[in-house]
Formats: sequence, C-alpha cells, structure tokens
Amino acid sequence: MLRLSSANFSKQTTVIAKRLFSNVQRYDSLVLGAYTENGTATLTASRDISKKVHNHIEEQLRVSNFKKAGDVRTLYNIGGMKQVAIVSLGKKSDVVDTQEAARRATALGLHTLKPQGAKHVGVDISLNAHGAGEGSVLSQFSFNKLKSNKKDEEDIQVGPFSEAENGEAEWANGQIYGASQNVARMLMTSPGNLMTPKLFAEEVAYLLAGLENVEVVVRDEEWAARNNMNAFLSVAKGSTEPLRFMEIHYNGGKKGDKPHGLVGKGVTFDAGGISLKPSNNMALMKGDMGGAATVAGALYGICKLQLPINVVAVTPLCENMPAGNATKPGDVVKAMNGKSIEVIDTDAEGRMILADALYYLSSKHTPASLIDLATLTGAMDVALGEVYAGVFTNSDKLWSQLEKAGKTAADPFWRMPLDDGYLKEMKESAVADLNNLGKGRSGGACSAAAFLKEFVYGLDNKEEKEPIPWAHIDIAGVMDSQGTDGYNIKGMSGRPTRSLIEYIRSLSSN
Repeated sequence: MLRLSSANFSKQTTVIAKRLFSNVQRYDSLVLGAYTENGTATLTASRDISKKVHNHIEEQLRVSNFKKAGDVRTLYNIGGMKQVAIVSLGKKSDVVDTQEAARRATALGLHTLKPQGAKHVGVDISLNAHGAGEGSVLSQFSFNKLKSNKKDEEDIQVGPFSEAENGEAEWANGQIYGASQNVARMLMTSPGNLMTPKLFAEEVAYLLAGLENVEVVVRDEEWAARNNMNAFLSVAKGSTEPLRFMEIHYNGGKKGDKPHGLVGKGVTFDAGGISLKPSNNMALMKGDMGGAATVAGALYGICKLQLPINVVAVTPLCENMPAGNATKPGDVVKAMNGKSIEVIDTDAEGRMILADALYYLSSKHTPASLIDLATLTGAMDVALGEVYAGVFTNSDKLWSQLEKAGKTAADPFWRMPLDDGYLKEMKESAVADLNNLGKGRSGGACSAAAFLKEFVYGLDNKEEKEPIPWAHIDIAGVMDSQGTDGYNIKGMSGRPTRSLIEYIRSLSSN
C-alpha cells in the first residue's frame, strides 16, 4: 500500500511574531503584502518594520512599476533578509475580502520564493491571519511521491510574521483548513490502482487515527447485502476490487444532539461499466471519488479543530467496471428503501450508490441536516464550469448557510432548481418505479438531483411534517483545476472541502 502521511499536509509552525530585525525565528525570507495606489505602495505590516527599511522597500517598489493586484517583486538582502517577496493587493478600497486577499497574496509570494531556494519563510498575517494560513499550505501542494526524481519535494517551512489580533490561533486554524483540502487533493490525485476502495478506507482511517472524538467503521459487501443496498451492489459487481462502505462518527457536541450528515460519492475509478466511457480523458476518472475525498478532508479538519458539534459521514466506495458479471443496461435492482430502479445507463452510477447511502444515513441516524457531494454529471460542468459547484436543496435556510460558507472560503456555490418536473421521465419505466437516466444531458444535473431526493428518508414519501434539510452538491465542474493560479494548483482540486468545514464551523458556533 502506498502510505501518504497526513504530516505532509499540516505543517504548522507555532512561533511568536517579533519585529523583523530581531528575527528570532531565523527566517531567511519574507512574504509581505502592500496596497498600491497612485504610484505609491503601502506595506500592510508597516508597524513591524523599521522606518528605514520601510522607506527603502517602498522606494524600490515605486521604481519597479509595482501596481496591479497580483504583481510580485522580490528584493534581496533587505534588513538582514536574504529575500523579501512583496505582493500587490491593489487599491485598499478595492479589497473587500481580506481573507481571500491574504490567501492569494501568500500563495503568490511563496510561489515566487520557492524556486529561489527559500527554506524558512515568514508570512505577513497583518491583513488576515486565517487567509494567510490557508494560502501558506494550499499553495505548496504537490504529488511527486511516485517519481524517481523528486525535485522540489520539501515544502518551505512557514511561520507568521507581523502582529494581528488572535494572529497565531487564526493562522493555525487557516493551516488546518488548507491541510484538509490537501488531504482531499491527495486522495483524488492518487492513481486508481493505489487508491482502491479498500486502500481509500485504510488511508482515511490512518489519517483520522489518534484524533479525538472520532470513530471510523468500515464495512464490506456482505454487510451491504444484508442491508439490501442493491443499488450500491449493482455498480460494484463488475470489479474485482471489493467494495467498502465507510462510516465516520465525530462526537464533538453534546451527547444526544442530532448529528449533521455528510455523504460522499466514492467511485474510485469510473470506466462507465457496460456503458463504457470514451477513452479520451478516462484517466481523470480516478477523481470520481471526489465527493468521498472532500468529505474525508472535511472530517479531518473538523476533528483537528475539535468543533463542538456531532457529525456522521458515510462514503460508499467501489469501482464501476465492465465485465461478464457487470450490471447490464435494462437490468432492474431494488434499492435499500424498496424502490425498484431500471438501469438505463450504467455510467449513471453515482446516483445509484448515493441512493442507498442517502437512505441509510437519513433513516438510521435522523440527522439535523444532510448534505451529499458527488462528481455526478457532465451537465453540471457544462452549466457552471469550474467556478461554482451546483447546489440543489429543499431548504432556504440550508442554502443560505452554504452560500455564506462558500463566500467565506472563496469556494462558492450556485443554487440550482430542485423540482419534481425533472423526475417525470424517470418515472416512465415500463418495468420499475424509476429509471436512472431521464433525458440524459438535457437538464441532466437537475434530473439527477430529483432522482436522489427519492431516496432521502422523509422526502421520498413526503409524509414527514418536518423533513430533513437536505442539499445535493454536484462538484463535477470543480473536480479539477486546469492551471496553477495562486493557491489553486493544476490537477485534482479537493473542492469544496474548506467550504464544508466553514459550514460545519458556523453551525457549531450558533
């Protein structure tokens, strides 16, 4: 088994910020932010730098045409520092979100310093310590453990520089948020042969081992069969890799308080089954367990932060492969809640495994809220691209909470319609209660959400007086990043892990 330690994703330096020239932390480099307006640069950490050095830096910036947000200038042998990367924040009046500005500026500064040999870098946290902490970790993600030439393998050691209210605590929290997304990135980036359902469950159990108030239970095919999870089982049939159903309980809240539920789609490789996908870009389907990865990453962060709340998460894990014993188009299976499903397309497998997982969690644990995440439909990628993840929900309050969390984390959501009209074609099967496709790509993300609603306990029969607040988040469009830009690294994105943590954190503070 390839062991990928969580230590690589949470390098937190607990140091006390001092004035630049004392440098008790022995930083060899700094990342500083600066507002720029009318040809003048103003350092955000100016009170932590002597007037002489401050004036020298600003003079250098003035003659270097340092203007627009994102500009980076590197100065050498300044105030005893080998190198100082200054990142423009643009006009002060234009910086509305200081957390995102600090997140991005930190990342850009570290990207500049790393190729130049920086090893121990102080980061300006005066603008927003949490954002700076996130950027310091997110920007350094890489996956080169399988390469024989492990160039630039070691991360820069980073610590906070400058003063800020609750600076060290918020810096540490920000680093946990960043490390959590990097956990999801690591899981999604790992090759399918090294991140099978069994290995995924083992890896997550290893990552959470030793953290307080958490329990991980991993179940097998026999258990799934006893619980009549035939929709889940139908997807896994064609693979020689055994399925796993992972359940994680975090008990940080009061005993007896209802937990908040998370469900993540965990197809560790999706070939499409008998409805085989085109070979072009099929390798990306190792990331089809992005829902499970982001749920696992969020649980890692929630546990590290020790939030005072109860959470239960489940991830159905399997491969979707073609084989002689694989589910065939036209086959009918009966899901855990008793509804029969005609499988029109075996490549619409995500909704099949989520159907059983959603019913299991919603009926067995009666959660206070329920969110599922899945790289579910190409239609969502067409609709929203890689900027927003789409949210389908029966609750205005839950939507408001998710929207706020997404904005805070700069990993935003867009609300999509949840309407039974999209279910009409799925109810026209001649042999089953539902079929699993509807009209395909035409409104495909919407019909998939309507299908899933049929398997949330209380929503499936519409008899509950107070139905579970439920949201389905389709993350197909944000699954991977096409290029590196600041803290967004090319490859599997790990989104929206930080938004999930922020959502749970907001609930725990109420």
